[in-house]
Amino acid sequence: MKSGTTSLHALLAMHPQVFMCEPKEPCYFLDPDQLRRYWPEMWERRYWESEAAYLKLFAAAGDVPVIGESSTDYSKLPRFAGVVERIRAFNPQARFIYIMRDPVERTLSHYWHMVTHRAERRDMLTALREEPHYLEVSHYARQLRPYLDAFTGERILTLTFEALQSDPLTTVQQVFAWLGVDPDFVPPDPAKRENVTAERVQQVSGRGLLHRLRHSRLWDRVGPWVPAGVRRLGVRLSQKEVDRADVDRRAAVDYLRPIQREQTEELRRLLGCDFPEWKTLYG
Repeated sequence: MKSGTTSLHALLAMHPQVFMCEPKEPCYFLDPDQLRRYWPEMWERRYWESEAAYLKLFAAAGDVPVIGESSTDYSKLPRFAGVVERIRAFNPQARFIYIMRDPVERTLSHYWHMVTHRAERRDMLTALREEPHYLEVSHYARQLRPYLDAFTGERILTLTFEALQSDPLTTVQQVFAWLGVDPDFVPPDPAKRENVTAERVQQVSGRGLLHRLRHSRLWDRVGPWVPAGVRRLGVRLSQKEVDRADVDRRAAVDYLRPIQREQTEELRRLLGCDFPEWKTLYG
C-alpha cells in the first residue's frame, strides 16, 4: 500500500500477454468479516461470496498466459490473517510481486491516505503513536516471511517504488521478464504515476459526525432528496482543507526512523540485500 502498486498494476495491464483485473483490489482472499469491518465498500461488491464471483473478474482474459490482481490488503498482518493459507489452497503455483518503499515515506503517505479516505482526524505524530497498523504495513520482513515460508523463493519478486520511479521502463521490463512474457514490450508513458497523494487533502473536522452521516447507508437513501445547497454546506462543515506542505513532519520522521531502521535491518537479513535508495530512513 502507498508504494506504487497502482502504477505497477496499470503498467502490467498494458502488456498484451498480461491481464490485470478491475477492480484492482478485489480482496477475495481476506476473511469476509475482516473485510466488512475495514473496507465495507469492497465487501459490498461481494467478490468474496464464491470462487465463481471472483473468477468472473478474469473472464475477459482470454488465453493470455498471466492474469493477476493487486489487493494490497494481502500484506497487512496482523490485521488480515490467513491470507497466505487461502491463496496457497487456491493455487499453490501462484506468483507474487511485492513492491516496497522507503518505510518512513510509505508510513507518512499511509497517514495521508487515511486522512483523505478514512476520516483520520488525529495529528500525524499522535496517529502514528496510537495506531500500530501504520508501522505494521511498513514492517516488510514481517509481511514477506509467511509468503517465503509457503512458496518457493523463485515465486516471489521484490522491487522498490524508488526503482520504479527512477527507471520505470527498465524496472517494468525486468518484471515482464520474470513473468515470462515479452520483456521488450514498451508501455505507453511508463513514467506516468497513478494514485498520487494530492498536495492539498480534505480532513474531517470536529467529531466527524457529519462525515459519518455523509458516508452512511441512511445518507445513501435520503441524500438525493436533500437540496444541493444543504449538501454543499454539509461538506464545508464536515471537513477542512489541509496543505500537506504546511504540516511539520519532522517529529513524525524522528519517531519513525529508529523503529523502521530496525525493521529494515530485519528485511536486509531476510532478503540479503541493502536499500540505499531509502534516503529518508537514514536521513
